[in-house]
Amino acid sequence: MSNTKLFNEFTDVSTQQWKQKIQFDLKGKDYNESLVWESLEGIKVKPFYNSEDKFIENAISKPLKPWQITQAIYAGNEEIANKKALKALEKGAESILFTIPNEEIVFAKLLKDIDLKNTVLYFDFQFLSASYITKANELLNAADSEFYFNFDSIHHLTKSGNWYTNSEEDFIQFDAIAATTNAITLDVSHYQNAGANLVQQLAYTLAHANEYLNRIPETKISDFSVNFKIAVGSNYFFEIAKIRALRLLYKTVAAAYGAPENCHILAVTTKRNKTIYDYNSNMLRSTTECMSAILGSADAVCNAPYDAIYHKTNDFAERIARNQLIVLKEESYFDKTSNPADGSYYIESLTKQLAEKALDLFKELEKAGGFLSQLKANTIQKKIKESAQKEQDLFDSKKLILVGTNKYQSSLDKMKGDLELFPFMKNKPRKSSIEPILERRLSEELEQKRLENE
Repeated sequence: MSNTKLFNEFTDVSTQQWKQKIQFDLKGKDYNESLVWESLEGIKVKPFYNSEDKFIENAISKPLKPWQITQAIYAGNEEIANKKALKALEKGAESILFTIPNEEIVFAKLLKDIDLKNTVLYFDFQFLSASYITKANELLNAADSEFYFNFDSIHHLTKSGNWYTNSEEDFIQFDAIAATTNAITLDVSHYQNAGANLVQQLAYTLAHANEYLNRIPETKISDFSVNFKIAVGSNYFFEIAKIRALRLLYKTVAAAYGAPENCHILAVTTKRNKTIYDYNSNMLRSTTECMSAILGSADAVCNAPYDAIYHKTNDFAERIARNQLIVLKEESYFDKTSNPADGSYYIESLTKQLAEKALDLFKELEKAGGFLSQLKANTIQKKIKESAQKEQDLFDSKKLILVGTNKYQSSLDKMKGDLELFPFMKNKPRKSSIEPILERRLSEELEQKRLENE
C-alpha cells in the first residue's frame, strides 16, 4: 500500500490555504469569532486540524493489555463483599475495586475462592496501617496476583482537611508500606468531581505524585511505581486527550527520578454531572465517559451505577453499569485496537496543549513550594473553586445543558420520596488542618429547589 501512487495527483493543502478558503466562504464574518471557541482551560479549538498538528510519534506509552471491566464493591462485611465479587466476576466483571473501611476486615475471607492469579484487584484503604497493608501485600504476592493499593494519605488530607494522624506519622506509615509494596495508587478523582478544569486536574495530579516520589530513596526509586485512579467527565474528546496527556506527563516526571515511566490508570465515571431528576440520562452520560476512558487508553474502567448518588447499592443498577461496559467491549469491539486515538490530529493537538499547560502549572506549583505547601496556603482550593464556579455559571445560564435538569424538565418527575441517600454536598464546619477540596454536583442547587416545590 505504501508504494501506491494513489494520492500523487493531489497537491498538499496548507493550513493557510484552508483558512483562506474558509474565510472566503464566511463572506466577511470573522474566522475566530465564528468558528474558534475557547474551553475552560483556555484552549482554542479550531474548525479543522491537519498534519501540521501531528504529535510526537510514540510519545505516549500503550497499555500492555486490553482494558478491563471493573466493579466497585464496599467491603464493610467481608463475606457479603466476597459473594458479591464472585457474582460480579461470573456476570462479566474482570477486575474488582474493593473499598476496605477498617482493619477488622479479614483479607483471606474477602478473597475466598477468587482466582487471584487471573483477576486484577484494586484496594482503596480508608485507613493507614503499615502492618495491615504489608500483610495484605504478602498474601497477594504469594498468590502471584496483580493488585493495586491506594493508601494515599495526601488524598485523605485534601478530601477531609486532615491527615489520618499527622503529617509526620502518616509519612512514617507510608515509608514502611512503600518499602514493601514498591508502588502506590493515587486517588485523584475528587479534583474532577470538585470542579477543577482539565489542566488543573493534570497539574495537581502530577504535583500530588511528586510529593511521594520525593520521599523514595535513590536506591529504591527504580522499582517504585505510581499509578492513578482518575475521574472522567463528559467533555468527550478533551477527556480522551486528558488521559493521554497524563501518561505523557507522568513519563516525563518519572524519568527525571529514574522511576518506572509507565503508569497504570483506573478510570471511574464522574459524579459532577450526575442528576437525581431524569436519572436515566445518567446512563447516557456515563456511557460516553466510559468511551472516553477506553479511547484514552485507561487500563481499567469502573462505571458507577446511574442511581449511585441517591440510592443504596442494588443489583439492578450495578448490573446495568456492568453491562454498559460489556456492550462496549463485546458488542462494540472497543478492546480491539490499542491506542485508537493515535493519528487523530484533533486529539493529538488537544493532548499536546493540555500537557504543555499542565506542565507549566506544575512548575509554578513547585516554584511556590510544592503541592502540600500550596494546599496549606489555600491556593489550590481557591483555584479549583474559581474553575468550578465558571462551570457552574455555564450550567446556570443553560450554556452547559444537563437534559431533564436545567433544560427539558418533566413536571412528572418526583424524587422526594425516592432518596435513600443524601445526594448533596455535606459541608458541616469542623476543625481541620487545611480547607478540604469538596465534591459538588452541578445540579445540586436546582435540585434542592425542585424538591422543596414538589
